[in-house]
Amino acid sequence: MKRHHLMATTGLGLLLAMGNPLASERLDHDEIKQLRGTGAILPMEQAMASAESVQPGQLVEAELERKDSTYRYEITILAADGTAHKLYLDAATGDVIRRKEK
Repeated sequence: MKRHHLMATTGLGLLLAMGNPLASERLDHDEIKQLRGTGAILPMEQAMASAESVQPGQLVEAELERKDSTYRYEITILAADGTAHKLYLDAATGDVIRRKEK
C-alpha cells in the first residue's frame, strides 16, 4: 500500500515539475524589452487600447505569451453587464485572433 502511494506521489510530482508542454509560455521582462525594442510586439498600452475598442469595459488582466512561434496578448475585460471577455490579440498587429466570453 505504501509503495503505491509513493509511486502515485512521485508520478504527480514529475507531472507538475514538467509543466504542460502544450501550454503557452510566459515571457520574462528582458525578453519583452527586447521584443519591444525590435518592434516585434506592440506596447501593452496599444494592445489594451485595441482590445477596449473591440470590447469596452474594465481591464481585469493582461499578459503577453508565446504560443508556438508567435506572440500574443491575452486580455480579460469585464463588460458593463458583468460578463468577462477574454481576447487574444496578435502581439505584432493588435488584431483579435480569438475571443471568448466567460
